[in-house]
Amino acid sequence: MLTIPGPSSGFCDGFSRRNFLRIGALGMGGIALPGLLRAESQSGSRPSRKAVIMIYLPGGPPHQDTFDLKLDAPSEIRGEFKPIPTTVPGFQICEYLPRLARLAHKYTVIRSIADAVDDHSDFMCQTGRRKGNQPPGGWPTIGACVSRVLGPQDPAVPAFIGLEPKMKHRPYNAATPGFVGVSHDAFRPAADAKSDMVLNGVTTERLADRRALLSGFDRFRRDVDASGLMEGIDGFNQQAFGMLTSSRLLEALDLSKEDPRVLAKYGKGDAKVHGDAAPMLNEQFCTARRLVEAGARFVTVAYGFWDYHGNNFGNARNDLPLLDQGVAALIEDLHDRGMSQDVSVIVWGEFGRSPTINKDAGRDHWPRASCALLTGGGMKVGQVIGATDRLGGEPSERPVRFGEVFATLYHTLGIDVNKVAIPDLTGRPQYLVPDGCQPMRELVG
Repeated sequence: MLTIPGPSSGFCDGFSRRNFLRIGALGMGGIALPGLLRAESQSGSRPSRKAVIMIYLPGGPPHQDTFDLKLDAPSEIRGEFKPIPTTVPGFQICEYLPRLARLAHKYTVIRSIADAVDDHSDFMCQTGRRKGNQPPGGWPTIGACVSRVLGPQDPAVPAFIGLEPKMKHRPYNAATPGFVGVSHDAFRPAADAKSDMVLNGVTTERLADRRALLSGFDRFRRDVDASGLMEGIDGFNQQAFGMLTSSRLLEALDLSKEDPRVLAKYGKGDAKVHGDAAPMLNEQFCTARRLVEAGARFVTVAYGFWDYHGNNFGNARNDLPLLDQGVAALIEDLHDRGMSQDVSVIVWGEFGRSPTINKDAGRDHWPRASCALLTGGGMKVGQVIGATDRLGGEPSERPVRFGEVFATLYHTLGIDVNKVAIPDLTGRPQYLVPDGCQPMRELVG
């Protein structure tokens, strides 16, 4: 049994959650990893190198202080930051994002996401839907759907991985695999991606001693082989055993194997926990790249705490340069490795922030307009999609739905949202995105 518990979660809404995943018996209701692998084989899914990295910014970053500055707005709205030019003519972003300014020709910003809800939850960012009127079992995350439809690219690496650094709380009110089933939930390498993994007495607290760790796995495999167990189980059980004992996943998680010069480009970030969410560990971006390189199809990263009800500009002065370095390094890294056409990246939070600066020098929740940054996956880059009004409060051009972004991400993975459906717990087929949502023509043509 490999147990990977996740810490409990909470946020400004006061909710608390706890998450865990057990692999070996893997899951609930008798669902086992060998059965999952068998089902994937029967589905006839084709091998693919496509992948998605989702960088989720818990709390909702201020759109008008990052990618949608409003210099013509009154002082109580426009804020303290100055815009700087980018490599895309006419496109300006915050002065605290200079690296991203130099890379603007390699990504696209959507300024007019319009259908968020005032809810501290990753639900919209993970499912593309609202919580109301859910089918039996609940709406699944996009990562779970990708795992179900495409299956693992490599039997030793889970299709869907949720990266969460050592933290007091998980992203609050986290979405679930819903009716797709727990067998397709994210493989979460727990608190610090290492210390909670335990297998046959070998813990990854000993990751620094690679010989001891790998020798422990080798000894485990030898013991099982000697017992004759492997001869009596079918190929799917052997494949599951290989996934649990292969060093491929651990190698991808082990940043000591990364080129120090590459790690230096990502930077360290900020290890302290911000608010009630996550620290800003920039190395997690590098880990995400290593995981998709190893075969993961969908990787999520929770980064920082952006619920700036107070001291909006002081917080942003600290946080934006860290985000700037990490995301810019990831974009460059994917290009340098020839992965930018295969790996899509999206950076966003659950909503935007209010146009008016409150009495505590903060911005409050604002679901009526928010931003997203997208790159890679063969998408068209070097552009801005949509616009908001003079105050940054309402979309004035091209309102965009979360479901349209999801349809686009599925498209980059080679999944046709008009043809693929997954049955819910009653057996009724459910399409991957809400009605009327299609891949965005501005991004995929």
